[in-house]
Amino acid sequence: MSRIVEQVREFAERHVPSSDREGGLARPIEEITSKLPSDTWLWLGYGSIAASITLKLMGRGRDANFVGMWAPVFLIHGVYNKIVKTQGHDKYDQRD
Repeated sequence: MSRIVEQVREFAERHVPSSDREGGLARPIEEITSKLPSDTWLWLGYGSIAASITLKLMGRGRDANFVGMWAPVFLIHGVYNKIVKTQGHDKYDQRD
């Protein structure tokens, strides 16, 4: 199996443009976040919406706006993470 993985890596290095490979920053982030279940991003996104509403009802409007801006970040990161798991660098750069 190891030999097959090595052949895939060599093929990718020769035939996959470097623009389609992950950079030094994306790979470690993806290695960490790929271990989280997809539901994590939904809970974080909707949790930040709930926290924002709670803060707003408490009269802390600026804090509510700040926390409310986290929701799209979490949800978009969840979508990005799902795409990487299914279509991203994993297909060319599998680790042993």
